[in-house]
Amino acid sequence: MIWDDTGFLLSKNRYNENSLISEIFTKNHGKVSGIIFGGTSKKVKNYLQIGNEIHVNFNSKSENKIGYFKIEIERALSPAYFENMQKLSCIVSAMQLVKLLTAESQSNKDIYQLINELYLVLENQNWIKEYIFWELELFKLLGYDLEIEKLVEKKIIQNEIQYISKSTIEKKIIPNFLIDRNDSEVDTPTLYKGLKLVGDYLEKTILKPNNLNQPKSRLQFINTIK
Repeated sequence: MIWDDTGFLLSKNRYNENSLISEIFTKNHGKVSGIIFGGTSKKVKNYLQIGNEIHVNFNSKSENKIGYFKIEIERALSPAYFENMQKLSCIVSAMQLVKLLTAESQSNKDIYQLINELYLVLENQNWIKEYIFWELELFKLLGYDLEIEKLVEKKIIQNEIQYISKSTIEKKIIPNFLIDRNDSEVDTPTLYKGLKLVGDYLEKTILKPNNLNQPKSRLQFINTIK
């Protein structure tokens, strides 16, 4: 089996002294694992940054055996954020979520396009807020639509709008921006609460039922916002 495609580098792990095992989310073949021979060489490793878009030639003897990649750089995206550790942490977190939540060898061009859009989000002035909606869209594309607006009640408390969860077990105040996307004035503590709330949803609805743990990279990203 031989094919060419473009994809985003999701992960890389040393296979032996000279090679890496990598996972790449490709445009036409979905998430694919393979060996990159010579992936630790100076010539190659400089553009094997998590989140970079690369052109891949994949070769495998059969569907049951791991194949190998020949790669060329398509777009060096992550290096633009080497001096912004918060955004770099966001990229790593996003790629880890895609790696964790997508199935092997299942094409999903909507998710591929969503990864493309991540880099537009990072250039937005309110990028953390937009990234939270990026995560929610990822979950939706995977079949988990939170639909927050259906889970809350709108109340006026001290002349301010508040959204309260309808849950009979635990009443939570939901950050307004998650309901009213036009709410542009969102402070850092509120963004932190939004990320934590989405993380709780991820944990309870997607991860625990599938015996998965929340990625450490996402927790590390959240901690940069405190």
